[in-house]
Amino acid sequence: MSVLQKIRNHGVLLLIIVGVAMMAFVLGDFLNSGSTFLNRNREYVGVIEGDKIHFTDFETLRERITEVYKIESGRSDFDEATQISIRSQAWQIMLTDKILSQQAKKIGMMVTANELSDYCFGSHVHALIQQRRVFMDQNGNFNRANVVQFVNSLDMTPDDETQAENLQQAQTYWLYWEKMVWLSVLQEKYANLLSTMYVLNNVELKYEVEGREVSRDARYVIKPYYAIADSLVSVDNSEIKKLYKERKQLYKQRPHRALEYVVFPITPSPDDHDNAKKYFESLLDEFKTADDVSYLVNSNSDIRYEDINYSESTVPAQYKDFAFNKNAKKGQVSEVTFENNVYSIAKLVDAGYSKSDSVHLKILAEGDQPENDLGWFTERTLTPELVDSAFNHPKNYVFHATNVATGKQQKVQIVEKSAPTPKVKLAILARTVYPSSTTYSLIYNTAKQFAVEAANDNTFSEAAKERELIVYPAYNVQKIQEKIGDLDGSRAIVRWAFEAKKANVVSDVFECGDQYVVANLVDINEDEYRPIGDVRYELQQVLLNKKKAEYLKQQLGQFSTLEEVGNRFDEEIYTAESVTLGSQRFGNSGLEPAVVGVTMTLEENQLSEPIEGNMGLFVVQAGPKKGSVGEINYAQEAQRLTPPIAYSFVYQALNYLNEQAEIEDNRSNFQ
Repeated sequence: MSVLQKIRNHGVLLLIIVGVAMMAFVLGDFLNSGSTFLNRNREYVGVIEGDKIHFTDFETLRERITEVYKIESGRSDFDEATQISIRSQAWQIMLTDKILSQQAKKIGMMVTANELSDYCFGSHVHALIQQRRVFMDQNGNFNRANVVQFVNSLDMTPDDETQAENLQQAQTYWLYWEKMVWLSVLQEKYANLLSTMYVLNNVELKYEVEGREVSRDARYVIKPYYAIADSLVSVDNSEIKKLYKERKQLYKQRPHRALEYVVFPITPSPDDHDNAKKYFESLLDEFKTADDVSYLVNSNSDIRYEDINYSESTVPAQYKDFAFNKNAKKGQVSEVTFENNVYSIAKLVDAGYSKSDSVHLKILAEGDQPENDLGWFTERTLTPELVDSAFNHPKNYVFHATNVATGKQQKVQIVEKSAPTPKVKLAILARTVYPSSTTYSLIYNTAKQFAVEAANDNTFSEAAKERELIVYPAYNVQKIQEKIGDLDGSRAIVRWAFEAKKANVVSDVFECGDQYVVANLVDINEDEYRPIGDVRYELQQVLLNKKKAEYLKQQLGQFSTLEEVGNRFDEEIYTAESVTLGSQRFGNSGLEPAVVGVTMTLEENQLSEPIEGNMGLFVVQAGPKKGSVGEINYAQEAQRLTPPIAYSFVYQALNYLNEQAEIEDNRSNFQ
């Protein structure tokens, strides 16, 4: 009982100070079967390595992650980008759990109960546990004793319904993180096993040391491919088809759609501006003359009145000079401003006084309740009920605060207060100009008319051009894609595109945030590989460059000096400095690994044969090598070089498991 109470001390603190119940969410085992409220063929969000993932299981996990986000951020509302991230995270957790568990089972790898206990609250506490705020001390440092105390409290017998609810919340919270630690440790074990499979031999080690210790400068001539006219060489279809076949695996793709769309911004009309201005002006006389404007502001303003004390650092920036100039006094009113579609005016409700910016509070020991240092708080981090007690009394003053979780009273003492600084109380009357329902209708009708005309004439681009609308492209739209471009709430457009049976179809009007959108389905692609037509130009350029290289070799003929090469090509001689085996870039010519490799194999002053580079044909003359390898300590070099390379190998191996796994992703059916 005392253990859970100590946990509550931290929670209480936040409940009293912030007024938010941090631990209120339900969490059970990861994969629970749910009710079959959907059609049987649409109730599974996916199939991972033969295991069906029910929609309710996915949704439960998504909700749990959302609750964790709420706890960690202290927020309850999330924008669309965060919600997309949460859904993606839920899917990735399920993928990792299923795929990794099956791989571990095949090789007999596991995380035992004793190991899990050690990682959760033993001598090797995992970072996931250490990072939880509930397990930190008053200085923000992790305290293992808090974890042990927390875990021990999970077996207590509650005295009443409130305690039973709190206990259930604590149990489910712990089960979530225990599961996450288990999954993380299993992945770390598997990664460590894979890393031991990568061993650098002495030849590789010598290459790595040479790449680090030995360098040279090199003089070179490059004849760029772009300097040779395409008409001097030719590429036929058979060559393109052959190269496409050789590279086909590089062009693997998922089913996708190509779209184009136009937007109709939903912005206030002139009438909306006039009406908002008239309404705002009708409030000004009362705002300027009334002694108490709180009701007027809270009934009509977009910014509610808060009875708090602003300092120069906390007052809204646009009113800093008005509120804190040397002549500022109670009752003064600012000029009316209009910025970003907002009419606003401010009034000094109070001025000419000083108060502390922050207070240091602690809960006093009482009965079995230990003392608990709460730290420093500003007015905005306290509930309104506590501001008066905490800020309007002197140091050492003691007041009572109610624990909203238990209903019990606790004594809170003011330990310290910051030095008083000038303060004001400010009321702001602000009215934003919003589009009216009439404006919405007019803009919608305009978008609807465009959609009908574009669909009937089958000339989307022409219809947009006539109305001077910008046509935005959206290529490679995936079925699971959450949004298109920067369009808020555009998932419905993606769904429409994949439900369409043919291309060149114009959509109805979609409302995406503060704009209407009409889209045109340009292309439907269900092929496993990108068609040759899509990559034809790329393949043609590769073949053209190769043939240009052969053409240049013939034009160059035999040569004995670099100056001779420069004269024949009519190109300058350049210098690439400090070239090493580990270099990717060659001088100012960009990424040229083949040229680098040849350069480091040449003898001093030796001329290379013509080298086919990425950007052109090179001839290189190597300078003397600088530095030397000396005697290599292979064991030491292996110890230094293996970990980063092994890490890359592990990363690639884990990605390979995901790529090769049999995954049926049906999330789009539920979005």
